[in-house]
Amino acid sequence: MSGLSLAREQKGDVVAALALACLLCLVWAFRDGHNLAALRLPDTDDAVRLQQIRDWLGGQAFADLSQHRLGGGLAMHWSRLPDLVPAAIIVLLRPLIGGHAAQVVAVIAWPALLLFAALALVATIARTLGGGAIARTALVVAAIAYPATTLFLPGRIDHHGLQCVLLLVVLRTSVTPPTIGRGLHAGFAATASLVVGLETAPLIAAAGVAMAIDWLRARSGAEDRLMGFGIALGSGLLAASIVFRTWQWTYPACDGFTATAWRGAQIGAFAPILLALAARDVVRPASRIGLAAIVCGLIGWGVLHGSALCLAPYGAVDPLLAKLWLVRVGEAQPLLSAPLDVAIGYAGVMVAGIAAGAWQWRRTRDARWGVLLIVQIACAALTLAQLRGAYAGALLAAPALAAAIAAARAKGSAWMAAAWLGSAGMLYPIAAQAVVPAPARGARATPVAVDAARPGCTSPEALAALHRLGAGTLLAPLDLGAYALAGSRLAVVGAPYHRNNAGNNAVYRFFLDGDARGIAGQWHVTHVAICADSFDELGRLPAAALATRLREGNAPGWLRPLPDTGTQMRLFAVQAGLSRRTGAR
Repeated sequence: MSGLSLAREQKGDVVAALALACLLCLVWAFRDGHNLAALRLPDTDDAVRLQQIRDWLGGQAFADLSQHRLGGGLAMHWSRLPDLVPAAIIVLLRPLIGGHAAQVVAVIAWPALLLFAALALVATIARTLGGGAIARTALVVAAIAYPATTLFLPGRIDHHGLQCVLLLVVLRTSVTPPTIGRGLHAGFAATASLVVGLETAPLIAAAGVAMAIDWLRARSGAEDRLMGFGIALGSGLLAASIVFRTWQWTYPACDGFTATAWRGAQIGAFAPILLALAARDVVRPASRIGLAAIVCGLIGWGVLHGSALCLAPYGAVDPLLAKLWLVRVGEAQPLLSAPLDVAIGYAGVMVAGIAAGAWQWRRTRDARWGVLLIVQIACAALTLAQLRGAYAGALLAAPALAAAIAAARAKGSAWMAAAWLGSAGMLYPIAAQAVVPAPARGARATPVAVDAARPGCTSPEALAALHRLGAGTLLAPLDLGAYALAGSRLAVVGAPYHRNNAGNNAVYRFFLDGDARGIAGQWHVTHVAICADSFDELGRLPAAALATRLREGNAPGWLRPLPDTGTQMRLFAVQAGLSRRTGAR
C-alpha cells in the first residue's frame, strides 16, 4: 500500500472512531438524561471529582486537593491532572450558557473525547499489527468491550478512562519501529498515567519489560527507544513533582502521586537508561540477560528500599473498615473473591483476547503481537488482585479478537458468527447472569421492603432533598455521603475514601453498634440520612442497631424525622445543642 493510501486509511479510522464515539455517547446521554441534567453522575468518584473541580474553580488552591467538607477536612489521594480538561470546558462555556449547563456539557463531552481517543488508538494499533483487514473490526470490538466501555459513559469524569487512553499511547509506541522519539512519547504518557494514579503502574512496567525484550534481542533501534523512555519518564516525573505537587505531597502513603510513589518511580526510570547506555558495549544475548538481571535487581532493591509503603497501598485502612467496607468495594475485589457472574462479566472478553493474542503470536511469530500479549497477561494478573485490571484488558483484547474474526470470516458464516460472539464483551455479563444462579440474599435486619417505585437513595430527587437542608453536617452511609458532597451544601462525616479512617469508622459505629448520640455530638452532626437498603451487604443486623430502628421508622428521641422525601431515603434532624452537651471532637 502506498503512503498516500495508508494515510487515507488511517484518516478513515479516525473518522470512524469519531462517528462511533459520538453515536454511542449520544445514545447513552439520551438514556440517562434525567440524571445528567441534575448532575447526578454514575459513580461516587465522578461526583466527588466534579466537586473537586468546582472547589478549584471557586477559589481553592490548585495544589490543595483536600475535601474540606469531608471528615472534618480530608487530604484526598487524587491528582489535579484529570481535572484540567473538564475545568477548561466549564470555564470556556460558563459565560455563554451558565454554570450548571457548562458542567452538564463538560461531564458529557470529556468521556466522549476519551472514548474517541481510545477507539482511534485501538484502530491504529490493530492496523499496525494486522493491516486494514482488522483495523475497523477492532474499533467495533473495542466499542463494545465491557467493562471498559463503562469508563466512557456520560458523566464518567473520574480518572480511569484517561489512564486507559494513556496506556494505549504507550502500547502504540511499543508496536511500531523503535526510535528515540517514540520512546519519548511512551515515557511522557507513562509519566502522565502515574501522575493521575497508580492503578496502571504494573501495566506500564509490563510495557517496559516488552521494550527490554526487544533490547535483549538486539533489535535495531531498541536501545534508542529505551533511552527515550527512561529520559522522558525521569524528566517528566521531575517536572510533575513541581507542577502537580499537592499540599498533601508528604502524606505517608503510596496511594497516589505522593512523594513516596514519586521516589520509587524516579528510581525505576534509571533502569531503561542504564540498559540503553550499555547497549554498545554489551552485545551478546547472554551478556545482556545477565546485565538486565543485575540492573533490575539493583533498581528493584532501590524502589523497595525507598518506597516500601507501595507494597501495601491500603495498609493504613482501619481493620474494622477493611472488614466491613474495603473488601466490598467492587472494582478493588480480587477476581476469585467476586461473585461468579461478576467475575465472568469482567474477565470474559479479556481472557478471550489473551487466547486470541497467543494464537496470533504463535501463528505469525511477529514480536509485536508478543508485546501486546505481555501487557494483556499483566492485565489478567492485575485483575486477579483487583477487578479494575479488566478495564485495560478488555480494550487490549480488541486487536487480537479482530484478527480472529478476520480468520473466521474465511471459514464461513458460522465461524464468523462464533468469533463475533466470543469477541462481544457486552455479552459476557448478560450470559453470566443468565447461567449463574442468583445468590440468595442475606436475611434482612427488618421486614422493611424497598419500594422500587420510589426514586433511589442517590437519585436527583433525593439529592434535591439534601440540598434543601442548606448548610450543616450530614451523617449517612458512605456512598450517599459522596453524592451529598456534590449535590448539597452539607459537610459529610463519611464517604468511600480509604484515608477517611476517623469519619468512616464513626459512620459504622453510629449505625451499627456505637454510642450513636455521642458520635453525633462529637462530629457536630445536624442531619442523619439512611437508605431503605443500607448495610444489607452485611447481612442481618442486630435488632438494637440504630440502622435497624431508623429503617423501621423508630427513631430515638434526639432524632426528629423530617417530612417524607418521596424517595427511598429517610431524613432526620439531630436535636439542637446536642454537640455542645457532648463535647467537641
